[in-house]
Amino acid sequence: MYVINWLRSHSRNITVTGAMALLGLGTAQAQISDNVIRIGVMADQTGTYSANGGPGSTLAARMAIEDFGGKVLGKNIEVLVADDQNKPSVGINIAREWVESNKVDAILGGSASSIAFGIQTLMKDKKKPYLLAGTLSADLTGKSCSPMTIQFITDTYALAHSGVVSLLRQGIKTFYFITVDYAFGKALQEAATGFIEGGGGKVMGSVKHPLGTADFSSYLLQAQASGANAIIVVNGGQDLTNALKQAAEYRVTKKGQALTVFGMTINSVSAMGLDVAQGLQITTPFYWDRDNDSRAFAKRFMARNSGTIPTFIHAGAYSATLHYLKAVQAAGTDDGPTVVAKMKATPMNDFSMKNVRIREDGQTLRPMYSVQVKNPAESKDKNDLYIVKAELPAEQVYRPLADGGCDFVKAK
Repeated sequence: MYVINWLRSHSRNITVTGAMALLGLGTAQAQISDNVIRIGVMADQTGTYSANGGPGSTLAARMAIEDFGGKVLGKNIEVLVADDQNKPSVGINIAREWVESNKVDAILGGSASSIAFGIQTLMKDKKKPYLLAGTLSADLTGKSCSPMTIQFITDTYALAHSGVVSLLRQGIKTFYFITVDYAFGKALQEAATGFIEGGGGKVMGSVKHPLGTADFSSYLLQAQASGANAIIVVNGGQDLTNALKQAAEYRVTKKGQALTVFGMTINSVSAMGLDVAQGLQITTPFYWDRDNDSRAFAKRFMARNSGTIPTFIHAGAYSATLHYLKAVQAAGTDDGPTVVAKMKATPMNDFSMKNVRIREDGQTLRPMYSVQVKNPAESKDKNDLYIVKAELPAEQVYRPLADGGCDFVKAK
Protein backbone atom coordinates (compact mmCIF):
# COMPACT_ATOMS: atom_id res chain seq x y z
CA MET A 1 0.00 0.00 0.00
CA TYR A 2 2.85 2.35 0.83
CA VAL A 3 4.32 1.95 -2.69
CA ILE A 4 0.94 2.58 -4.34
CA ASN A 5 0.34 5.74 -2.29
CA TRP A 6 3.89 6.95 -3.02
CA LEU A 7 3.32 6.43 -6.72
CA ARG A 8 0.08 8.38 -6.62
CA SER A 9 1.70 11.30 -4.81
CA HIS A 10 4.66 11.36 -7.19
CA SER A 11 2.83 10.47 -10.41
CA ARG A 12 3.84 13.67 -12.15
CA ASN A 13 7.52 12.98 -11.65
CA ILE A 14 7.82 9.30 -12.54
CA THR A 15 7.67 7.51 -15.85
CA VAL A 16 5.61 4.43 -16.56
CA THR A 17 8.78 2.40 -16.98
CA GLY A 18 10.08 3.60 -13.64
CA ALA A 19 6.81 2.72 -11.93
CA MET A 20 6.89 -0.78 -13.39
CA ALA A 21 10.42 -1.24 -12.11
CA LEU A 22 9.40 -0.19 -8.62
CA LEU A 23 6.57 -2.72 -8.65
CA GLY A 24 8.89 -5.50 -9.80
CA LEU A 25 7.44 -5.51 -13.32
CA GLY A 26 10.71 -5.01 -15.21
CA THR A 27 10.49 -4.20 -18.90
CA ALA A 28 12.69 -7.16 -19.87
CA GLN A 29 10.03 -9.66 -18.84
CA ALA A 30 7.24 -7.50 -20.18
CA GLN A 31 8.81 -7.65 -23.64
CA ILE A 32 8.71 -11.44 -24.02
CA SER A 33 5.71 -12.08 -26.23
CA ASP A 34 3.17 -14.56 -24.84
CA ASN A 35 5.44 -15.03 -21.81
CA VAL A 36 7.31 -17.85 -23.57
CA ILE A 37 10.14 -18.28 -26.08
CA ARG A 38 9.23 -20.72 -28.85
CA ILE A 39 11.91 -22.14 -31.16
CA GLY A 40 10.92 -24.23 -34.16
CA VAL A 41 13.46 -26.86 -35.21
CA MET A 42 12.94 -27.95 -38.81
CA ALA A 43 14.91 -30.62 -40.66
CA ASP A 44 14.72 -33.80 -42.67
CA GLN A 45 13.85 -36.14 -39.81
CA THR A 46 13.51 -39.43 -41.69
CA GLY A 47 14.94 -39.10 -45.20
CA THR A 48 18.27 -38.85 -47.03
CA TYR A 49 19.75 -36.18 -44.76
CA SER A 50 18.24 -37.23 -41.43
CA ALA A 51 21.55 -38.55 -40.06
CA ASN A 52 23.37 -35.32 -40.98
CA GLY A 53 21.08 -33.15 -38.86
CA GLY A 54 17.55 -34.42 -38.21
CA PRO A 55 16.87 -35.73 -34.69
CA GLY A 56 20.47 -34.98 -33.73
CA SER A 57 19.93 -31.26 -34.38
CA THR A 58 16.84 -31.34 -32.16
CA LEU A 59 18.88 -32.99 -29.40
CA ALA A 60 21.66 -30.41 -29.78
CA ALA A 61 19.15 -27.55 -29.53
CA ARG A 62 17.64 -29.06 -26.38
CA MET A 63 21.12 -29.47 -24.87
CA ALA A 64 21.82 -25.79 -25.55
CA ILE A 65 18.57 -24.83 -23.80
CA GLU A 66 19.48 -27.00 -20.81
CA ASP A 67 23.00 -25.56 -20.64
CA PHE A 68 21.55 -22.04 -20.77
CA GLY A 69 19.42 -22.84 -17.74
CA GLY A 70 16.07 -23.86 -19.19
CA LYS A 71 14.54 -20.38 -19.03
CA VAL A 72 15.31 -16.94 -20.41
CA LEU A 73 14.37 -13.77 -18.56
CA GLY A 74 12.37 -15.99 -16.23
CA LYS A 75 10.23 -17.35 -19.09
CA ASN A 76 9.89 -20.92 -20.30
CA ILE A 77 11.48 -22.06 -23.56
CA GLU A 78 9.45 -24.33 -25.83
CA VAL A 79 10.74 -26.37 -28.78
CA LEU A 80 8.56 -27.33 -31.74
CA VAL A 81 9.94 -30.00 -34.10
CA ALA A 82 8.94 -30.73 -37.71
CA ASP A 83 9.94 -33.02 -40.56
CA ASP A 84 10.03 -31.00 -43.79
CA GLN A 85 10.56 -34.20 -45.83
CA ASN A 86 12.99 -32.25 -48.06
CA LYS A 87 9.95 -30.75 -49.80
CA PRO A 88 9.69 -26.95 -50.14
CA SER A 89 5.88 -26.89 -49.98
CA VAL A 90 5.89 -28.94 -46.78
CA GLY A 91 8.63 -26.94 -45.05
CA ILE A 92 7.31 -23.50 -46.00
CA ASN A 93 3.74 -24.36 -44.97
CA ILE A 94 4.95 -25.62 -41.58
CA ALA A 95 7.01 -22.47 -41.05
CA ARG A 96 4.03 -20.26 -41.89
CA GLU A 97 1.78 -22.13 -39.47
CA TRP A 98 4.45 -21.94 -36.77
CA VAL A 99 4.84 -18.17 -37.07
CA GLU A 100 1.24 -17.19 -37.72
CA SER A 101 -0.63 -19.68 -35.52
CA ASN A 102 1.84 -21.14 -33.01
CA LYS A 103 3.61 -17.83 -32.34
CA VAL A 104 7.10 -19.23 -32.89
CA ASP A 105 9.78 -16.62 -32.17
CA ALA A 106 12.65 -18.14 -34.21
CA ILE A 107 13.20 -21.05 -36.58
CA LEU A 108 16.31 -23.22 -36.57
CA GLY A 109 16.60 -24.76 -40.03
CA GLY A 110 18.95 -27.18 -41.73
CA SER A 111 17.43 -28.73 -44.84
CA ALA A 112 17.50 -28.27 -48.60
CA SER A 113 18.29 -24.79 -49.92
CA SER A 114 15.00 -24.74 -51.84
CA ILE A 115 13.18 -24.89 -48.49
CA ALA A 116 15.45 -22.33 -46.84
CA PHE A 117 14.92 -19.67 -49.52
CA GLY A 118 11.15 -19.82 -49.04
CA ILE A 119 11.35 -19.74 -45.25
CA GLN A 120 13.90 -16.93 -45.37
CA THR A 121 11.42 -14.78 -47.31
CA LEU A 122 8.69 -15.56 -44.78
CA MET A 123 10.89 -14.79 -41.77
CA LYS A 124 12.06 -11.54 -43.32
CA ASP A 125 8.46 -10.48 -43.82
CA LYS A 126 7.50 -11.48 -40.27
CA LYS A 127 10.70 -10.00 -38.77
CA LYS A 128 11.62 -13.24 -37.01
CA PRO A 129 15.15 -14.69 -36.70
CA TYR A 130 16.02 -17.52 -39.08
CA LEU A 131 18.96 -19.53 -37.73
CA LEU A 132 20.67 -21.64 -40.40
CA ALA A 133 22.53 -24.73 -39.23
CA GLY A 134 22.76 -27.18 -42.10
CA THR A 135 21.61 -25.28 -45.20
CA LEU A 136 24.73 -24.13 -47.03
CA SER A 137 23.89 -22.08 -50.12
CA ALA A 138 26.07 -18.96 -50.21
CA ASP A 139 23.18 -17.00 -51.75
CA LEU A 140 21.43 -17.05 -48.37
CA THR A 141 23.91 -14.42 -47.19
CA GLY A 142 24.62 -13.14 -50.70
CA LYS A 143 22.23 -12.00 -53.41
CA SER A 144 19.22 -13.50 -51.58
CA CYS A 145 20.26 -12.27 -48.13
CA SER A 146 17.92 -11.23 -45.35
CA PRO A 147 18.60 -9.03 -42.31
CA MET A 148 16.80 -11.70 -40.23
CA THR A 149 19.01 -14.66 -41.27
CA ILE A 150 22.24 -15.86 -39.66
CA GLN A 151 24.35 -18.66 -41.14
CA PHE A 152 25.96 -20.47 -38.21
CA ILE A 153 28.08 -23.08 -40.00
CA THR A 154 29.62 -22.47 -43.41
CA ASP A 155 28.48 -22.03 -47.01
CA THR A 156 29.04 -23.35 -50.51
CA TYR A 157 31.56 -20.61 -51.29
CA ALA A 158 33.79 -21.48 -48.35
CA LEU A 159 33.54 -25.23 -48.92
CA ALA A 160 34.36 -24.95 -52.62
CA HIS A 161 37.12 -22.38 -52.14
CA SER A 162 39.02 -24.29 -49.48
CA GLY A 163 38.54 -27.63 -51.23
CA VAL A 164 39.67 -26.50 -54.67
CA VAL A 165 42.71 -24.62 -53.35
CA SER A 166 43.84 -27.79 -51.59
CA LEU A 167 43.54 -29.86 -54.78
CA LEU A 168 45.30 -27.32 -56.98
CA ARG A 169 48.21 -27.20 -54.53
CA GLN A 170 48.62 -30.94 -55.08
CA GLY A 171 49.08 -30.39 -58.81
CA ILE A 172 45.60 -31.56 -59.84
CA LYS A 173 44.49 -29.60 -62.90
CA THR A 174 41.45 -31.32 -64.44
CA PHE A 175 38.14 -32.10 -62.77
CA TYR A 176 34.81 -33.86 -63.30
CA PHE A 177 31.67 -33.30 -61.17
CA ILE A 178 29.01 -35.76 -60.02
CA THR A 179 26.42 -33.42 -58.54
CA VAL A 180 23.03 -33.76 -56.83
CA ASP A 181 20.33 -32.02 -58.86
CA TYR A 182 19.00 -29.26 -56.60
CA ALA A 183 20.02 -25.79 -55.42
CA PHE A 184 22.80 -26.90 -53.04
CA GLY A 185 24.54 -28.99 -55.71
CA LYS A 186 24.22 -26.31 -58.37
CA ALA A 187 25.58 -23.59 -56.10
CA LEU A 188 28.54 -25.65 -54.90
CA GLN A 189 29.50 -26.81 -58.40
CA GLU A 190 29.28 -23.27 -59.80
CA ALA A 191 31.45 -21.91 -57.00
CA ALA A 192 34.01 -24.69 -57.38
CA THR A 193 34.14 -24.23 -61.15
CA GLY A 194 34.97 -20.56 -60.70
CA PHE A 195 37.84 -21.37 -58.33
CA ILE A 196 39.14 -24.14 -60.61
CA GLU A 197 39.22 -21.92 -63.68
CA GLY A 198 40.58 -19.00 -61.69
CA GLY A 199 43.42 -21.22 -60.49
CA GLY A 200 44.37 -22.41 -63.97
CA GLY A 201 42.46 -25.71 -63.84
CA LYS A 202 39.86 -27.11 -66.22
CA VAL A 203 36.47 -28.80 -65.77
CA MET A 204 36.28 -31.78 -68.15
CA GLY A 205 32.55 -32.31 -67.64
CA SER A 206 29.77 -32.97 -65.15
CA VAL A 207 26.66 -35.05 -64.60
CA LYS A 208 23.66 -34.46 -62.32
CA HIS A 209 21.79 -37.11 -60.35
CA PRO A 210 18.40 -37.00 -58.55
CA LEU A 211 18.20 -36.76 -54.77
CA GLY A 212 17.94 -40.24 -53.29
CA THR A 213 19.93 -42.08 -56.00
CA ALA A 214 20.90 -45.67 -55.21
CA ASP A 215 22.88 -46.59 -58.36
CA PHE A 216 25.82 -44.36 -59.29
CA SER A 217 27.44 -46.75 -61.75
CA SER A 218 26.63 -44.80 -64.92
CA TYR A 219 27.78 -41.51 -63.38
CA LEU A 220 31.06 -43.01 -62.20
CA LEU A 221 31.73 -44.57 -65.60
CA GLN A 222 31.25 -41.17 -67.27
CA ALA A 223 33.60 -39.57 -64.74
CA GLN A 224 36.25 -42.24 -65.35
CA ALA A 225 35.92 -41.90 -69.09
CA SER A 226 36.51 -38.14 -68.90
CA GLY A 227 40.15 -38.71 -67.95
CA ALA A 228 39.97 -35.96 -65.31
CA ASN A 229 42.64 -35.95 -62.61
CA ALA A 230 39.98 -35.65 -59.90
CA ILE A 231 36.34 -36.58 -59.50
CA ILE A 232 34.43 -34.22 -57.20
CA VAL A 233 31.26 -35.67 -55.68
CA VAL A 234 28.82 -32.94 -54.68
CA ASN A 235 26.02 -34.39 -52.56
CA GLY A 236 25.46 -35.62 -49.03
CA GLY A 237 23.80 -38.08 -46.69
CA GLN A 238 22.94 -41.49 -48.07
CA ASP A 239 23.62 -40.29 -51.63
CA LEU A 240 27.24 -39.62 -50.73
CA THR A 241 27.60 -42.94 -48.94
CA ASN A 242 26.27 -44.80 -51.98
CA ALA A 243 28.47 -42.87 -54.40
CA LEU A 244 31.70 -43.44 -52.47
CA LYS A 245 31.01 -47.11 -51.81
CA GLN A 246 30.47 -47.70 -55.51
CA ALA A 247 33.53 -45.62 -56.37
CA ALA A 248 35.54 -48.01 -54.21
CA GLU A 249 34.04 -50.96 -56.07
CA TYR A 250 35.08 -49.39 -59.36
CA ARG A 251 38.55 -48.83 -57.90
CA VAL A 252 38.51 -45.18 -58.97
CA THR A 253 41.45 -44.05 -56.87
CA LYS A 254 43.50 -47.14 -57.67
CA LYS A 255 43.24 -46.25 -61.34
CA GLY A 256 44.89 -42.90 -60.77
CA GLN A 257 41.98 -40.51 -60.27
CA ALA A 258 41.66 -38.57 -57.05
CA LEU A 259 38.26 -38.62 -55.35
CA THR A 260 37.13 -35.70 -53.23
CA VAL A 261 34.01 -34.31 -51.59
CA PHE A 262 32.89 -30.93 -50.26
CA GLY A 263 30.83 -30.59 -47.09
CA MET A 264 30.93 -34.23 -46.09
CA THR A 265 29.46 -34.90 -42.65
CA ILE A 266 31.23 -37.38 -40.42
CA ASN A 267 28.29 -39.79 -40.22
CA SER A 268 28.87 -40.61 -43.89
CA VAL A 269 32.47 -41.60 -43.12
CA SER A 270 31.23 -43.79 -40.27
CA ALA A 271 28.60 -45.40 -42.48
CA MET A 272 30.95 -46.36 -45.29
CA GLY A 273 33.91 -47.36 -43.10
CA LEU A 274 37.59 -46.49 -43.32
CA ASP A 275 38.26 -49.18 -45.92
CA VAL A 276 36.19 -47.10 -48.35
CA ALA A 277 36.76 -43.55 -47.08
CA GLN A 278 40.47 -43.68 -46.19
CA GLY A 279 42.52 -40.89 -47.71
CA LEU A 280 39.58 -38.65 -48.56
CA GLN A 281 40.36 -34.97 -48.10
CA ILE A 282 37.57 -32.97 -46.52
CA THR A 283 37.09 -29.42 -45.31
CA THR A 284 34.86 -29.12 -42.26
CA PRO A 285 33.88 -26.44 -39.72
CA PHE A 286 33.89 -28.89 -36.80
CA TYR A 287 35.44 -32.18 -35.69
CA TRP A 288 34.36 -33.78 -32.44
CA ASP A 289 37.90 -34.90 -31.44
CA ARG A 290 39.73 -31.65 -32.15
CA ASP A 291 40.22 -30.43 -28.56
CA ASN A 292 39.07 -30.94 -24.97
CA ASP A 293 35.98 -28.75 -25.31
CA SER A 294 34.72 -30.51 -28.43
CA ARG A 295 35.39 -33.91 -26.86
CA ALA A 296 33.46 -32.97 -23.72
CA PHE A 297 30.43 -31.94 -25.78
CA ALA A 298 30.67 -35.06 -27.94
CA LYS A 299 30.74 -37.29 -24.86
CA ARG A 300 27.51 -35.75 -23.54
CA PHE A 301 25.89 -35.83 -26.98
CA MET A 302 26.82 -39.46 -27.62
CA ALA A 303 25.41 -40.53 -24.24
CA ARG A 304 22.00 -39.31 -25.42
CA ASN A 305 22.31 -40.22 -29.09
CA SER A 306 22.87 -43.99 -29.02
CA GLY A 307 26.64 -43.53 -29.08
CA THR A 308 26.62 -41.65 -32.39
CA ILE A 309 29.13 -38.80 -32.69
CA PRO A 310 27.96 -35.26 -33.56
CA THR A 311 28.22 -33.87 -37.08
CA PHE A 312 29.12 -30.26 -37.82
CA ILE A 313 25.39 -29.65 -38.35
CA HIS A 314 24.60 -30.87 -34.84
CA ALA A 315 27.32 -28.62 -33.44
CA GLY A 316 25.91 -25.71 -35.43
CA ALA A 317 22.40 -26.32 -34.08
CA TYR A 318 23.75 -26.10 -30.52
CA SER A 319 25.68 -22.90 -31.26
CA ALA A 320 22.73 -21.24 -32.99
CA THR A 321 20.31 -22.02 -30.17
CA LEU A 322 22.66 -20.96 -27.39
CA HIS A 323 23.68 -17.72 -29.10
CA TYR A 324 20.04 -16.85 -29.77
CA LEU A 325 19.10 -17.33 -26.12
CA LYS A 326 22.08 -15.29 -24.95
CA ALA A 327 20.97 -12.48 -27.27
CA VAL A 328 17.38 -12.55 -25.98
CA GLN A 329 18.71 -12.40 -22.42
CA ALA A 330 21.05 -9.51 -23.19
CA ALA A 331 18.48 -7.58 -25.24
CA GLY A 332 15.71 -8.07 -22.69
CA THR A 333 13.23 -8.86 -25.44
CA ASP A 334 12.32 -11.43 -28.09
CA ASP A 335 11.72 -8.72 -30.69
CA GLY A 336 13.26 -10.19 -33.86
CA PRO A 337 15.31 -7.29 -35.26
CA THR A 338 16.58 -6.37 -31.79
CA VAL A 339 17.69 -9.92 -31.07
CA VAL A 340 19.43 -10.33 -34.46
CA ALA A 341 21.26 -7.04 -33.90
CA LYS A 342 22.42 -8.29 -30.51
CA MET A 343 23.60 -11.60 -32.00
CA LYS A 344 25.66 -9.76 -34.60
CA ALA A 345 27.10 -7.42 -32.01
CA THR A 346 28.17 -10.19 -29.64
CA PRO A 347 31.13 -12.56 -30.30
CA MET A 348 30.27 -16.25 -30.18
CA ASN A 349 31.88 -18.45 -27.54
CA ASP A 350 31.06 -22.11 -26.98
CA PHE A 351 32.71 -25.52 -27.26
CA SER A 352 33.31 -25.14 -31.02
CA MET A 353 34.04 -21.43 -31.44
CA LYS A 354 36.04 -18.84 -29.54
CA ASN A 355 35.46 -15.11 -30.04
CA VAL A 356 33.90 -15.62 -33.47
CA ARG A 357 31.94 -12.71 -34.87
CA ILE A 358 28.88 -12.70 -37.11
CA ARG A 359 29.37 -10.51 -40.15
CA GLU A 360 26.86 -7.88 -41.20
CA ASP A 361 25.43 -10.13 -43.93
CA GLY A 362 24.74 -12.88 -41.40
CA GLN A 363 27.74 -15.15 -42.03
CA THR A 364 29.44 -16.55 -38.95
CA LEU A 365 33.17 -16.14 -39.54
CA ARG A 366 34.32 -19.35 -37.92
CA PRO A 367 37.55 -21.10 -38.95
CA MET A 368 37.50 -24.20 -41.12
CA TYR A 369 39.63 -27.32 -40.77
CA SER A 370 41.38 -29.35 -43.44
CA VAL A 371 41.15 -33.02 -42.47
CA GLN A 372 42.08 -36.34 -43.98
CA VAL A 373 40.27 -39.60 -43.31
CA LYS A 374 42.50 -42.08 -41.51
CA ASN A 375 43.27 -45.53 -42.81
CA PRO A 376 42.24 -48.51 -40.64
CA ALA A 377 45.71 -48.92 -39.17
CA GLU A 378 45.82 -45.30 -37.97
CA SER A 379 42.44 -45.41 -36.24
CA LYS A 380 42.30 -46.21 -32.51
CA ASP A 381 38.54 -46.89 -32.39
CA LYS A 382 35.38 -46.58 -34.50
CA ASN A 383 35.07 -42.83 -33.89
CA ASP A 384 38.73 -41.97 -34.47
CA LEU A 385 38.28 -40.94 -38.10
CA TYR A 386 40.17 -37.75 -39.01
CA ILE A 387 43.66 -36.33 -38.99
CA VAL A 388 43.36 -32.54 -38.63
CA LYS A 389 45.88 -31.23 -41.16
CA ALA A 390 45.39 -27.47 -40.80
CA GLU A 391 43.18 -24.72 -39.43
CA LEU A 392 42.04 -22.32 -42.14
CA PRO A 393 41.39 -18.77 -40.85
CA ALA A 394 38.04 -17.24 -41.75
CA GLU A 395 39.61 -14.42 -43.75
CA GLN A 396 41.17 -17.00 -46.10
CA VAL A 397 37.96 -18.97 -46.58
CA TYR A 398 34.83 -16.84 -46.82
CA ARG A 399 33.65 -14.66 -49.67
CA PRO A 400 34.54 -10.98 -49.16
CA LEU A 401 31.57 -8.98 -47.91
CA ALA A 402 31.70 -6.62 -50.88
CA ASP A 403 31.45 -9.50 -53.37
CA GLY A 404 28.31 -11.12 -51.96
CA GLY A 405 25.67 -8.85 -53.48
CA CYS A 406 23.70 -8.53 -50.26
CA ASP A 407 21.33 -5.58 -50.81
CA PHE A 408 20.89 -4.40 -47.23
CA VAL A 409 24.68 -4.35 -46.78
CA LYS A 410 25.21 -2.31 -49.95
CA ALA A 411 22.46 0.05 -48.89
CA LYS A 412 24.63 1.11 -45.99
